[in-house]
Amino acid sequence: MSGVSLAVGPRTDRDKTTPSSSEKGRWSGMTAAGGGGGGLMGSLRVIELQLVAFILVFSASGLVPLLDMLFPAFASVYIIALSRLAFPSQRVSTSTPEVFHGSKLFRVYVISGTTIGLFLPLAYVLGGFARGDDQAVRSATPHLFLLSCQILTENVISGLSLFSPPVRALVPLLYTVWRIFVIIDWSKDVWFNKSLPINATPNVAAWFWFGRYLAIANLVYFGVNLLCFLIPRFLPRAFDHYFRERDEILAKSQEDKPVQVPRSRASDSKSD
Repeated sequence: MSGVSLAVGPRTDRDKTTPSSSEKGRWSGMTAAGGGGGGLMGSLRVIELQLVAFILVFSASGLVPLLDMLFPAFASVYIIALSRLAFPSQRVSTSTPEVFHGSKLFRVYVISGTTIGLFLPLAYVLGGFARGDDQAVRSATPHLFLLSCQILTENVISGLSLFSPPVRALVPLLYTVWRIFVIIDWSKDVWFNKSLPINATPNVAAWFWFGRYLAIANLVYFGVNLLCFLIPRFLPRAFDHYFRERDEILAKSQEDKPVQVPRSRASDSKSD
């Protein structure tokens, strides 16, 4: 979960069938459950996917460092390798597993992450284009590019039963760790490499401090998301779900095996 991606509802069979009581907690597109496909959360999914398509277009125009552009390819290969070699999916059905239950407060947290991590940085980059502030554009675009790739990756794997819960949980974890370093560079750039002109107008000053506080807000939000949710709560729950399901499958297979009577006992019963 990225907080942002939690607002992106998964593509599952629940869109076609009536949900049962055991399916109330949904696996999000990064992740944990937090919203259904309809209402406000579903609208956020549509809006975010449209924004992601737009962000990927201008992020590929030379504004993203090469290393940041290669990271999604590396992450995708690594995720596929994990799903095949380390944590293969053991589910036969096409529905996605339930891992985390989201409350109303949790949805507020999710929408806050969408605003802080996606909408405001997008407005900041577009404002930088309009103002001719190339430094603002280059500082915030790598974060938007990586977040876009994360949302797309999570939406793809959330609709496939090929990926087990640990693999799905590792997607936001990998991207969030990498993006925190990118956000640190963004914060250093706007706080130490950019200064406010002496004769700045109120609009210029407001824009200047908006960029600074936006970078810090992203650093705080995703740092808390990583250290207080993804690592201590979401990742252990995903592994617990995976190994509990594996043990149930093994126990059921043992029960289904026919009991074989030893030949010596069978011959003794015949002689009697």
